[in-house]
Amino acid sequence: MAQKSKRTREIAKFYDVEKVYKLEEAVEILKKCPPVKFDQSVEVSLKTAVDPKKSDQQVRGTVSLPNGTGKRTTVAVFAKGDKLKEALDAGADFAGSDDLLEKVKGGWTGFDVVVSTPDMMREVGKLGKVLGPRGLMPTPKAGTVTTDIAKAVQELKAGKIEYKVDKSGVVNNLVGKISFQKDKLVENVQTLLSAISRARPSSVKGHFIQSMVLSSTMGPGLKIDVQSLIEL
Repeated sequence: MAQKSKRTREIAKFYDVEKVYKLEEAVEILKKCPPVKFDQSVEVSLKTAVDPKKSDQQVRGTVSLPNGTGKRTTVAVFAKGDKLKEALDAGADFAGSDDLLEKVKGGWTGFDVVVSTPDMMREVGKLGKVLGPRGLMPTPKAGTVTTDIAKAVQELKAGKIEYKVDKSGVVNNLVGKISFQKDKLVENVQTLLSAISRARPSSVKGHFIQSMVLSSTMGPGLKIDVQSLIEL
């Protein structure tokens, strides 16, 4: 068996792997763990009761985290004419039509989110082999296919994120950075939980959110008492 690092042994002193923690307590533990040389991301992993194979049990939507994610979101916009200028004025990192299409078609994906005007989607849809596997294809449901380009870009820059279940019925999302104040991380997590709870498919019976783990990039994964946070 490989010997655990000094940092791993130090972290083990702060928590019990079997214990289920209150959210505030878990955030405090993650913040107490020995620091590293970068600002770690804090993430939530939620196991839901949905069966992703059923079309009526898809969980997907967007939510604006009140304190942002702490991550700089790089936004690319497909638009023409006045909408192109609107995108750039709103803070888009990249914006274009034919030129941007060709660049992405060649395999370039130097962005985190893609926004498109409806009239560009016929061409953007042809980029499915590049954007699809990376989860970057814009959709009306996520608010990334829209005529209100400025609003979409500004919301994404301010901390609007998309959530969706994977093939195992799990939702994984970034909720901030370890440098955030405890109450700001707690507020972000509660906001995400509330949004996902409201997206519960009517066909799902019993507890919708079955379990939750809060973790940091180089820290432990802590089990959270979900029932104390929201009405399941």
